[in-house]
Amino acid sequence: MIASIIIFFIIFGVLVTSHEFGHFIIAKSGGIRVNEFFIGMGPTIWKKQKGDTLYSIKLLPIGGACVFDGMDPVEEEKEGYDEHSFLHAPVWRRIATLFGGPFANFIIAYILAVVLVNLSPWDLPTVKALTEDSAAQEAGMEAGDRIISIDGEKVYMSSEVMLISQFAEGSPMDIVYDRNGEVKKTVLTPKYSDENKRYYMGVYLGEYKDVKGPESLKYAWYTVRYNFKATYRSLALLVRGKLSKDDVSGPVGMVKIVDETYEEVKPYGVSAVFVVMLSLTVLLSVNLGIMNLLPFPALDGGRLVFQFIEVIFGKPVPPEKEGIVHMVGMMLLIALMVFVLFNDITKFTR
Repeated sequence: MIASIIIFFIIFGVLVTSHEFGHFIIAKSGGIRVNEFFIGMGPTIWKKQKGDTLYSIKLLPIGGACVFDGMDPVEEEKEGYDEHSFLHAPVWRRIATLFGGPFANFIIAYILAVVLVNLSPWDLPTVKALTEDSAAQEAGMEAGDRIISIDGEKVYMSSEVMLISQFAEGSPMDIVYDRNGEVKKTVLTPKYSDENKRYYMGVYLGEYKDVKGPESLKYAWYTVRYNFKATYRSLALLVRGKLSKDDVSGPVGMVKIVDETYEEVKPYGVSAVFVVMLSLTVLLSVNLGIMNLLPFPALDGGRLVFQFIEVIFGKPVPPEKEGIVHMVGMMLLIALMVFVLFNDITKFTR
């Protein structure tokens, strides 16, 4: 468990640092003053003032922040700040600064995906075998068929086929596939398994190829694209009430996931652990970027909503009103974090 906790903190540290650095570099390049840039939470264990910015590292290796001058319109008076404050910066510069954090997560995810693709074989969406009396068999598919698209959505990896099938929830799917160079089409209706409580296409997928060099740039994009789809479709299920509270995890839950994954792949050696954790980091980086762009108060996405309101109507929302909205949002986020933490602890101690 100690090794898993260390791995989690490394992953979390990379994601948070890259996110906050994204805000930082865009703010600095745009002339917005950054009062403090810190990594971690709690008591400060190291700090250094350089120019206008105080750089610090805090004791608990979770979280971090990039504090802009004039960022909080509740506690700070707009008139007391110059043109280098966040409040007085041009609106599109503020938008770029707020978007810089999530964008950095997407860039980090892509860079790590390039490394990942070069280190592990690519799993093509090729049918290796079919189960007896399966939906795929009835649709005329055979072993060796390579799936090109499902319902008009192109697929490049086996995981995408499973993802689309899972979210189809038993509805008919238009399948386009390649059979020995010939493109064929069929309609496949997944069958429901009473035992597993889910729908199945009835195929086993698996054809592997090594991807190296320049070609990995394209396949890295496919990897990030898949994680995008997995994240926003999971959010859609959550909104629709298709997921329970036990399907949502916070830091404690993530440590547990890292630990279970680590224990599962540890027998295969350090390289296998590295590849699997790299894959998890790519997923979490995309996840963090998307979650921060949600239009919820106090998140980057919530703050962006107010900037776009200014763009549309030509004037900003009064700072004190925006501040109240973000304060309420922060209280709700803290309440949610406490709930998720409590749920994680009770879930994994049952």
